[in-house]
Amino acid sequence: MKFLFDSDTWQEIYGSIRKNKLRTFITILGVWWGIFLLVALLGGARGIENGFNRLFGNFATNSVFIWTQSTDTPFKGFQKGRRFRLTFNDIEVLKSEYKEEIKFLAPRSQTNNLIIKDFKSGNFRVSGDYPVLDKIQKKSLIYGRFINTNDILRKSKVCVISEDIYKQLFEKNINPIGEYIKINNIGYQVVGVYEPPTTISFDGEAAYIPFTTFQKVYNRADKIDWMMITANEGVDINQMETDILLSLKNLHKVHPEDDRAFGSVNLGNEIGKVTGFLTGMQFLTWFVGIATLIAGVFAIGNILLITVKERTKEIGIRRAIGATPIEIRRQVVLESVFLTTVAGMLGIFFGALILYAIERFFGQGDDAVLVNPTVNIPIILIAFSILIVLGTLIGMIPAFMATIIKPIEALREE
Repeated sequence: MKFLFDSDTWQEIYGSIRKNKLRTFITILGVWWGIFLLVALLGGARGIENGFNRLFGNFATNSVFIWTQSTDTPFKGFQKGRRFRLTFNDIEVLKSEYKEEIKFLAPRSQTNNLIIKDFKSGNFRVSGDYPVLDKIQKKSLIYGRFINTNDILRKSKVCVISEDIYKQLFEKNINPIGEYIKINNIGYQVVGVYEPPTTISFDGEAAYIPFTTFQKVYNRADKIDWMMITANEGVDINQMETDILLSLKNLHKVHPEDDRAFGSVNLGNEIGKVTGFLTGMQFLTWFVGIATLIAGVFAIGNILLITVKERTKEIGIRRAIGATPIEIRRQVVLESVFLTTVAGMLGIFFGALILYAIERFFGQGDDAVLVNPTVNIPIILIAFSILIVLGTLIGMIPAFMATIIKPIEALREE
């Protein structure tokens, strides 16, 4: 290791670089571009992944949503085009048949109504729900709480409203908890205010009331509008969706091959598609980045081969005055590693700079596609280590060529 601190060693490397400035610049540029491209692409891929995760951040991603439509096939005496509704009996049957697969099951009903507070009013969605909804789609509460079990049991006239409803109906800086609003001319006490998700949402700006209260007020009996089902970990969400739809078709006397009678959205399946895309993009990023790095390192090897040939006479003189083959090899390899290291550090710096610029100018706001495009430090260290190893290995080729030159032949070289 002593040679690393020898001033003569570094003076010789500096002299070689200074003698061929343009060639050295082009050599460094190739490696710089490789590591820069790798960092920028990995950061971009992470930014897209973060944006996707934020989009579905409030949802239990292994969920499926099911509702009824109209039949497309006659079956068991029923005509085509029959309309029907989901019921609480469906809920109980599904809970019984799929108790090992289902983690959460939330029956839901919704309508639109005028909501009034004193002299202010607005038309909003009103949703009858159970507390389990907060586990499937977590609500970010600004004030108070969400619907609880006591509200369901007592059929309480309480509600949880969105921040937008709060702003439209209440004066600024007024705490709405405990205040009353009118929905369909019936008074409800506000027990919570939630911040609408900046991501995917199936409800928009809504007021949530206990499901049992919704049933009573809107005379829905045992009918429900739709259901949200979350699977347990490890359950195939696609297979569960297929099985549940078959069970519901059997309960409502719908033809097994009627694909129109029920509508469904499989969030787990959709997320799986995007996850697969992200995985493929990350693989492509590594492939392109490493390939570009290798190309840049090979360029260093080629340049050093040319340099060794140009310095044939110099190497011969050094051999003649006592320089050993290992000293010659060490000098060439060190020059290769030095160029690779400088190029790698510059590439990482400018890669981080471009990611910062992307975050600063394109990663802000609710609609940002690239969110926090960063690269983990261990990944940077691995990439940099790979670069140094490649630089060392490629430097051994011109180093070997330098040591096979015989001193006498080298001194005769013009």
